Amino acid sequence: MKTIQSILGIILVSVFTLTSCSSDDNTIIIDNEPDFSGTFAQQDQMGRPAVNTVFVSQANKDAFNITIPSQQNAAFQAMFQTNLTGLSPAYANPGDQNALGQDAAAFTGLLATDVLNVSLDGTTTFFDGTNVLTGRALADDVITVELLLIFGGEDFTENPNLSDDHVDANDKPFLSSFPYLASPW
Repeated sequence: MKTIQSILGIILVSVFTLTSCSSDDNTIIIDNEPDFSGTFAQQDQMGRPAVNTVFVSQANKDAFNITIPSQQNAAFQAMFQTNLTGLSPAYANPGDQNALGQDAAAFTGLLATDVLNVSLDGTTTFFDGTNVLTGRALADDVITVELLLIFGGEDFTENPNLSDDHVDANDKPFLSSFPYLASPW
């Protein structure tokens, strides 16, 4: 009796398995199309690495992340300036400037609008010695540039222990063709 039940069970499983298979491998099933019918909300943003992390206080993270960039400067520049002047001795005195020639108010006004600017007709780089914040190439040392602008003063020489993350390159070389990212480990 157990043998008959086992054989019937195998037959039933086989029938269900075979009937659920299709021999038509060319059939394209489109059932996972995007659904744009709902309401969507911005949850996070980070146009410039470390800016949100360093200058937005924990109590304001959610508010900053859902504020559209065109309204961020008015809403958060004062908080950014307070945090910058409390954090960096390079801005200790009124009129102190960074290497871009910006005082604390101008620099935090730039940072508070958390977007990555892109030059459409010039060099695209975070900083190459001449061009500043005109975009970002994969190999740009973004964190060191931000540290220099925050702590380095007018000529990048102030606070040398705070002005470099000492990570000078990616751990693996970037590709010279698309997708350009380094191969994964």
